[in-house]
Amino acid sequence: MTGDVFVPTEEQQLLRETVRDLCARAWPPDGGVARYEQTAAGRTLWATLGGELGVLGLTVPDELGGAGAGVVELAILAEELGRVLAPVPLVGTTLVAMTLSRSDDADAAAKLLAPLLAGDRLAALVATDDAGTWLPETPTISARREGDRWRLQGVATHVLDGATAEDLVVVATTADGSALFTVDGDGPGTVRRPMDMLDLTRDQAEVAFDGAVAQPVGTPGRAVGAVGAATDVASVVLAAEQLGGAQSILDRTVEHARTHVQFGRPIGSFQAVRHRCADMLIAVEHARSTVLHAALAHDAGIDDVEVATSLAHVVSSQAHREVAGGALQLHGGIGFTWEHPTHLHLKRAWSDTTLLGGQALHRRRLAPLLQPPDRGRLEG
Repeated sequence: MTGDVFVPTEEQQLLRETVRDLCARAWPPDGGVARYEQTAAGRTLWATLGGELGVLGLTVPDELGGAGAGVVELAILAEELGRVLAPVPLVGTTLVAMTLSRSDDADAAAKLLAPLLAGDRLAALVATDDAGTWLPETPTISARREGDRWRLQGVATHVLDGATAEDLVVVATTADGSALFTVDGDGPGTVRRPMDMLDLTRDQAEVAFDGAVAQPVGTPGRAVGAVGAATDVASVVLAAEQLGGAQSILDRTVEHARTHVQFGRPIGSFQAVRHRCADMLIAVEHARSTVLHAALAHDAGIDDVEVATSLAHVVSSQAHREVAGGALQLHGGIGFTWEHPTHLHLKRAWSDTTLLGGQALHRRRLAPLLQPPDRGRLEG
């Protein structure tokens, strides 16, 4: 940061270039939509990010096996993965990693985080209710103690990465308040059902527990605080992914407008097309500003973290939707085809607005700022 202008460090720039190069090799730009169906490429990239680069735990403290870096670095990683709509579980992994990092059980956290951050195992945070609403403060999963064991009962839906995760970190109610538990994703008493989702690049599942044996993590009553803090970091990651996606589809659209010819001239020469592209660029730059602002709020305390996070989520969600919708219009007929990635951006853009509490949560946070100050009544 120089004055009021953010200047990335050499390490941050190298991170961006390295991840962009990895993504380009995993999903060549001309590979068509088929690249999103090749999950092997996603697993290979994920293993490289974890095992070789060690960037899956950027914001996890050193003592827990992470890199001890900041949310700015994590946002850079997310933006580059969002550019190609990489089908990798960065948002969900961030949720789990930050929740465990903020628990008061360092031994359990370190044990669970080691394979997660290496890219060897996948974990999912179960913090939704039976209707899929993000409500970690009032979970519909309960935990009861039987001798020296804990058992879980209940259902959660729309669990991010819930269909493929080997480990489940569950928020459940106990007599002493909400608590964190870990469960073997394929163990007895656990049933997972993949859900058909609009976004083809993220998996979600219904997870049902019927007496599943669980291991407690941390002190009961502290789960809500840990999940809340983790949700804010993951929301910045989500916003950065949306920024990357919006920038990518804008670049593709501008190139299409520059090269596609109608009536003997490139369509980018028409005023209406140029104005639409300009509006899309403004939306992307607004998103970029709010994402960076939110990341710096987490790292440098430049503003209220919750407000900055919610602003980034709302603005980036709107930007990705607007840019994807504009791209669909400006690409004409080809934008509606399965072979073109525009529809994938549009589907992800709309799906992302509902994740981690969605627009409802973030707009509730921002609403008080839109109210006029109470200056009292004038007395005559």
